[in-house]
Amino acid sequence: MKYEPYTRVALAADLPAHRLRRGDVATVVETHAGLPGREHGYTLEVFTATGETIAVVTVRESQIEPLTSAEVLSVRALQSAA
Repeated sequence: MKYEPYTRVALAADLPAHRLRRGDVATVVETHAGLPGREHGYTLEVFTATGETIAVVTVRESQIEPLTSAEVLSVRALQSAA
């Protein structure tokens, strides 16, 4: 699935180096075409509940998934890096 800039998506995998977990919501800020035979990539911006940037990360398309109308957003405390 191709995601357009400013689309909100959910992480489909944990990103422990950035203290992010599967299900965290992010916004697509840039798309990266994959090489032939490779998947697309995306640069995402992840925010706190009050709108502060937590991280800007680049992920493979398989590491994100679309949000659906059957899902409910929730909050969690951001754990400090170990």
